[in-house]
Amino acid sequence: MRGNVMRGNRYFMLTALAVLLVFVIGCGLTGSKDKKDVGQDEPRVEEQENSETPPVSPQPTEEQVEITLYFSDDQAMFLKPEKRTVEKGGKPLADLLIEQLIEGPRTEGLHRTIPEEAKLISVEVVDGVAFVNFSREMQTKHWGGSTGERMTSQSVAHTLAQLPEVEKVQFLIEGQKEEAIWGHGYTGEPITPEKEIVSED
Repeated sequence: MRGNVMRGNRYFMLTALAVLLVFVIGCGLTGSKDKKDVGQDEPRVEEQENSETPPVSPQPTEEQVEITLYFSDDQAMFLKPEKRTVEKGGKPLADLLIEQLIEGPRTEGLHRTIPEEAKLISVEVVDGVAFVNFSREMQTKHWGGSTGERMTSQSVAHTLAQLPEVEKVQFLIEGQKEEAIWGHGYTGEPITPEKEIVSED
């Protein structure tokens, strides 16, 4: 009788251990699965956050410079300065000055000195001389006259002579020197700015 009881107890204990073992293994599998899922979810959350946040790409601020241009007065007797602030746009300052001169004045009472159809091809400074190369329209669209020629040549000369490296200006038409671009004054040699032609009044 006692043997049967002992065998029953032993059978009961083995059964209980088996059930406990199955439970522990089941929990272990479930826990490892949960950890695996959590590990997989984290990068997805991070990727989602990154996709919703646009990259920061600030635009560079354009450099602005104050320049002085010289335009003709009403009587075509004097040149008068006009100051303006413009964006440099990565251009050499000599190019910027001539391009702004071509655009014409913004001040009432001042008049353009370069035909609006003219295009600047290049500016190159060598040994104090600025070689300013214009398209053919600088010649063909010009209004002419000795006074008009002087206003044109001197406005360019004075505008560029502000630069410390420029002392004189040599005009070129499509890369070539011409003795009299506008038919009167001699333009085969560099032109020096004339101080008496500028009026600050």
